[in-house]
Amino acid sequence: MRRKLVVGNWKMYGRLASNRVLLEGILTGVRELHGADYAVCVPYPYLAQAQSLLQGSNVAWGAQNVNQHEEGAFTGAVAPGMLTDFGCSYVIIGHSERRGLFHESNEIVDAKFIATLKAGMKPVFCVGETLAERESGITEQVVATQLKSVLSYAGVQALSNAVIAYEPVWAIGTGRTATPDQAQAVHAYIRGCVAQHDSQIAQSLCILYGGSVKANNAAELFAMPDIDGGLIGGASLVADDFLAICRAGVRT
Repeated sequence: MRRKLVVGNWKMYGRLASNRVLLEGILTGVRELHGADYAVCVPYPYLAQAQSLLQGSNVAWGAQNVNQHEEGAFTGAVAPGMLTDFGCSYVIIGHSERRGLFHESNEIVDAKFIATLKAGMKPVFCVGETLAERESGITEQVVATQLKSVLSYAGVQALSNAVIAYEPVWAIGTGRTATPDQAQAVHAYIRGCVAQHDSQIAQSLCILYGGSVKANNAAELFAMPDIDGGLIGGASLVADDFLAICRAGVRT
Protein backbone atom coordinates (compact mmCIF):
# COMPACT_ATOMS: atom_id res chain seq x y z
CA MET A 1 0.00 0.00 0.00
CA ARG A 2 1.32 3.42 -0.94
CA ARG A 3 2.19 5.75 1.94
CA LYS A 4 0.52 9.15 2.01
CA LEU A 5 2.65 12.28 1.50
CA VAL A 6 1.69 15.85 2.41
CA VAL A 7 3.90 18.62 0.99
CA GLY A 8 3.49 22.28 1.88
CA ASN A 9 4.27 24.83 -0.84
CA TRP A 10 4.85 28.19 0.86
CA LYS A 11 5.15 30.00 -2.49
CA MET A 12 6.49 33.56 -1.96
CA TYR A 13 5.45 33.92 1.65
CA GLY A 14 7.36 33.93 4.92
CA ARG A 15 9.51 35.90 7.34
CA LEU A 16 12.03 34.55 9.82
CA ALA A 17 9.89 35.17 12.89
CA SER A 18 6.62 33.85 11.47
CA ASN A 19 8.41 30.89 9.87
CA ARG A 20 9.71 29.79 13.25
CA VAL A 21 6.25 29.90 14.80
CA LEU A 22 4.79 27.97 11.85
CA LEU A 23 7.48 25.30 11.75
CA GLU A 24 7.50 24.79 15.50
CA GLY A 25 3.72 24.40 15.42
CA ILE A 26 3.94 21.84 12.63
CA LEU A 27 6.69 19.92 14.41
CA THR A 28 4.67 19.72 17.59
CA GLY A 29 1.61 18.51 15.73
CA VAL A 30 3.18 15.83 13.53
CA ARG A 31 5.64 14.43 16.05
CA GLU A 32 3.34 11.50 16.79
CA LEU A 33 1.89 11.17 13.28
CA HIS A 34 3.96 8.31 11.91
CA GLY A 35 1.46 6.99 9.38
CA ALA A 36 2.43 9.36 6.55
CA ASP A 37 5.31 11.50 5.27
CA TYR A 38 5.51 15.28 5.50
CA ALA A 39 7.55 18.04 3.89
CA VAL A 40 7.61 21.80 3.39
CA CYS A 41 9.01 23.55 0.31
CA VAL A 42 10.13 27.01 1.37
CA PRO A 43 11.55 30.07 -0.45
CA TYR A 44 15.30 29.85 -1.05
CA PRO A 45 16.32 32.38 1.66
CA TYR A 46 14.68 30.25 4.35
CA LEU A 47 16.28 26.90 3.53
CA ALA A 48 18.91 27.35 6.24
CA GLN A 49 16.19 28.09 8.79
CA ALA A 50 14.18 25.06 7.70
CA GLN A 51 17.25 22.86 7.91
CA SER A 52 18.10 24.14 11.39
CA LEU A 53 14.60 23.65 12.79
CA LEU A 54 13.58 20.44 10.99
CA GLN A 55 16.70 18.28 10.91
CA GLY A 56 16.24 15.11 12.91
CA SER A 57 12.43 15.41 12.77
CA ASN A 58 9.81 13.58 10.71
CA VAL A 59 9.32 16.66 8.48
CA ALA A 60 11.50 16.94 5.38
CA TRP A 61 12.14 20.18 3.52
CA GLY A 62 12.79 21.27 -0.01
CA ALA A 63 12.67 24.03 -2.59
CA GLN A 64 10.04 25.30 -5.01
CA ASN A 65 12.27 25.43 -8.07
CA VAL A 66 15.84 24.83 -9.24
CA ASN A 67 18.01 25.70 -12.21
CA GLN A 68 18.85 22.88 -14.61
CA HIS A 69 22.58 23.75 -14.72
CA GLU A 70 25.12 22.59 -12.15
CA GLU A 71 26.90 25.96 -12.14
CA GLY A 72 27.77 28.85 -14.42
CA ALA A 73 27.05 32.45 -15.33
CA PHE A 74 23.32 32.35 -14.58
CA THR A 75 22.75 35.40 -12.40
CA GLY A 76 19.92 34.89 -9.95
CA ALA A 77 19.69 31.14 -10.49
CA VAL A 78 20.08 28.41 -7.86
CA ALA A 79 21.87 25.19 -8.74
CA PRO A 80 20.87 21.71 -7.53
CA GLY A 81 24.06 21.35 -5.47
CA MET A 82 23.21 24.53 -3.60
CA LEU A 83 19.97 22.92 -2.47
CA THR A 84 21.65 19.71 -1.34
CA ASP A 85 24.07 21.84 0.71
CA PHE A 86 21.01 22.74 2.79
CA GLY A 87 19.74 19.17 3.05
CA CYS A 88 16.81 19.47 0.65
CA SER A 89 14.95 16.25 -0.07
CA TYR A 90 12.32 17.57 -2.49
CA VAL A 91 12.08 20.11 -5.31
CA ILE A 92 8.80 21.20 -6.89
CA ILE A 93 9.27 21.00 -10.66
CA GLY A 94 6.98 22.49 -13.31
CA HIS A 95 4.42 24.11 -11.01
CA SER A 96 1.73 25.83 -13.07
CA GLU A 97 2.90 29.22 -11.81
CA ARG A 98 6.38 28.51 -13.13
CA ARG A 99 5.00 27.23 -16.43
CA GLY A 100 2.58 30.15 -16.80
CA LEU A 101 4.12 33.21 -15.15
CA PHE A 102 7.75 32.37 -15.94
CA HIS A 103 7.14 30.66 -19.29
CA GLU A 104 8.91 27.40 -18.45
CA SER A 105 8.47 25.05 -21.39
CA ASN A 106 8.21 21.27 -21.16
CA GLU A 107 11.85 21.11 -22.26
CA ILE A 108 13.01 23.35 -19.42
CA VAL A 109 10.85 21.53 -16.89
CA ASP A 110 12.17 18.16 -18.06
CA ALA A 111 15.78 19.35 -17.75
CA LYS A 112 15.10 20.52 -14.19
CA PHE A 113 13.53 17.15 -13.40
CA ILE A 114 16.70 15.36 -14.51
CA ALA A 115 18.96 17.81 -12.67
CA THR A 116 17.01 17.26 -9.45
CA LEU A 117 17.31 13.48 -9.70
CA LYS A 118 21.01 13.69 -10.55
CA ALA A 119 21.61 15.72 -7.39
CA GLY A 120 19.93 13.05 -5.28
CA MET A 121 16.70 14.92 -4.55
CA LYS A 122 13.14 13.87 -5.34
CA PRO A 123 11.22 15.94 -7.90
CA VAL A 124 7.58 16.74 -7.25
CA PHE A 125 6.61 16.93 -10.92
CA CYS A 126 3.47 18.99 -11.55
CA VAL A 127 0.95 18.47 -14.33
CA GLY A 128 -2.47 19.98 -14.89
CA GLU A 129 -4.90 21.82 -17.11
CA THR A 130 -6.39 25.32 -17.22
CA LEU A 131 -10.11 26.02 -16.91
CA ALA A 132 -10.38 26.62 -20.66
CA GLU A 133 -8.69 23.27 -21.35
CA ARG A 134 -11.00 21.43 -18.96
CA GLU A 135 -14.07 23.05 -20.45
CA SER A 136 -12.80 22.08 -23.91
CA GLY A 137 -12.63 18.45 -22.79
CA ILE A 138 -8.87 18.10 -23.31
CA THR A 139 -7.75 17.53 -19.70
CA GLU A 140 -6.31 14.10 -20.48
CA GLN A 141 -4.58 15.36 -23.61
CA VAL A 142 -2.88 18.20 -21.71
CA VAL A 143 -1.79 15.96 -18.85
CA ALA A 144 -0.59 13.26 -21.24
CA THR A 145 1.53 15.76 -23.18
CA GLN A 146 3.25 16.98 -20.02
CA LEU A 147 3.76 13.45 -18.75
CA LYS A 148 4.93 11.99 -22.05
CA SER A 149 7.44 14.81 -22.39
CA VAL A 150 9.23 13.94 -19.15
CA LEU A 151 8.95 10.21 -19.83
CA SER A 152 10.60 10.58 -23.23
CA TYR A 153 13.31 12.77 -21.71
CA ALA A 154 14.04 10.86 -18.50
CA GLY A 155 12.58 7.38 -19.00
CA VAL A 156 9.97 5.64 -16.87
CA GLN A 157 12.57 4.37 -14.39
CA ALA A 158 13.10 7.96 -13.26
CA LEU A 159 9.59 7.96 -11.82
CA SER A 160 10.62 5.37 -9.23
CA ASN A 161 12.41 8.25 -7.46
CA ALA A 162 9.86 10.97 -8.16
CA VAL A 163 6.44 12.22 -7.12
CA ILE A 164 3.77 13.47 -9.51
CA ALA A 165 1.36 16.21 -8.46
CA TYR A 166 -1.86 16.75 -10.39
CA GLU A 167 -2.79 20.39 -9.98
CA PRO A 168 -5.78 21.61 -11.99
CA VAL A 169 -4.74 25.21 -12.67
CA TRP A 170 -8.35 26.37 -12.35
CA ALA A 171 -8.42 25.18 -8.73
CA ILE A 172 -5.25 26.87 -7.48
CA GLY A 173 -5.83 29.92 -5.30
CA THR A 174 -9.38 30.27 -6.63
CA GLY A 175 -11.26 28.56 -3.85
CA ARG A 176 -12.54 26.06 -6.43
CA THR A 177 -11.63 22.43 -5.96
CA ALA A 178 -12.05 19.44 -8.20
CA THR A 179 -14.52 17.03 -6.69
CA PRO A 180 -12.95 13.86 -5.29
CA ASP A 181 -14.33 11.94 -8.27
CA GLN A 182 -12.91 14.47 -10.76
CA ALA A 183 -9.51 14.37 -9.11
CA GLN A 184 -9.55 10.57 -8.85
CA ALA A 185 -10.34 10.24 -12.55
CA VAL A 186 -7.24 12.22 -13.55
CA HIS A 187 -5.05 10.45 -11.00
CA ALA A 188 -6.18 7.09 -12.34
CA TYR A 189 -5.48 8.30 -15.88
CA ILE A 190 -1.94 9.35 -14.90
CA ARG A 191 -1.28 6.00 -13.25
CA GLY A 192 -2.63 4.26 -16.33
CA CYS A 193 -0.32 6.25 -18.61
CA VAL A 194 2.69 5.22 -16.53
CA ALA A 195 1.47 1.60 -16.42
CA GLN A 196 1.74 1.47 -20.20
CA HIS A 197 5.50 1.78 -19.68
CA ASP A 198 5.94 -0.10 -16.39
CA SER A 199 3.08 -1.47 -14.29
CA GLN A 200 5.15 -1.91 -11.12
CA ILE A 201 6.40 1.68 -11.14
CA ALA A 202 2.86 2.86 -11.82
CA GLN A 203 1.50 0.91 -8.87
CA SER A 204 4.08 2.32 -6.44
CA LEU A 205 4.07 5.86 -7.84
CA CYS A 206 3.02 8.58 -5.38
CA ILE A 207 0.54 10.94 -7.06
CA LEU A 208 -0.50 14.02 -5.08
CA TYR A 209 -3.49 16.26 -5.59
CA GLY A 210 -2.75 20.00 -5.55
CA GLY A 211 -5.75 22.25 -5.95
CA SER A 212 -7.07 24.18 -2.93
CA VAL A 213 -6.79 21.26 -0.54
CA LYS A 214 -8.22 22.36 2.80
CA ALA A 215 -8.82 20.86 6.23
CA ASN A 216 -12.48 20.30 5.35
CA ASN A 217 -11.92 18.41 2.09
CA ALA A 218 -8.62 16.60 2.59
CA ALA A 219 -10.01 13.40 4.07
CA GLU A 220 -12.50 12.92 1.24
CA LEU A 221 -9.84 13.58 -1.40
CA PHE A 222 -7.24 11.37 0.25
CA ALA A 223 -9.75 8.51 0.51
CA MET A 224 -9.73 8.14 -3.27
CA PRO A 225 -7.76 5.04 -4.36
CA ASP A 226 -5.27 6.85 -6.59
CA ILE A 227 -4.79 10.04 -4.55
CA ASP A 228 -1.71 9.57 -2.37
CA GLY A 229 -1.69 12.90 -0.53
CA GLY A 230 -1.53 16.57 -1.33
CA LEU A 231 0.60 19.45 -2.52
CA ILE A 232 -0.74 22.15 -0.22
CA GLY A 233 -0.59 25.88 -0.95
CA GLY A 234 -2.31 28.45 1.25
CA ALA A 235 -3.33 25.98 3.95
CA SER A 236 0.34 25.12 4.53
CA LEU A 237 0.92 28.63 5.91
CA VAL A 238 -1.35 28.03 8.91
CA ALA A 239 -0.11 25.34 11.28
CA ASP A 240 -3.54 24.18 12.44
CA ASP A 241 -4.83 23.90 8.87
CA PHE A 242 -1.75 22.05 7.64
CA LEU A 243 -1.88 19.69 10.62
CA ALA A 244 -5.53 18.89 9.97
CA ILE A 245 -4.58 17.90 6.42
CA CYS A 246 -1.67 15.81 7.73
CA ARG A 247 -4.01 13.99 10.10
CA ALA A 248 -6.35 13.29 7.19
CA GLY A 249 -3.44 11.56 5.46
CA VAL A 250 -2.94 9.29 8.44
CA ARG A 251 -6.64 8.36 8.73
CA THR A 252 -7.13 7.32 5.10
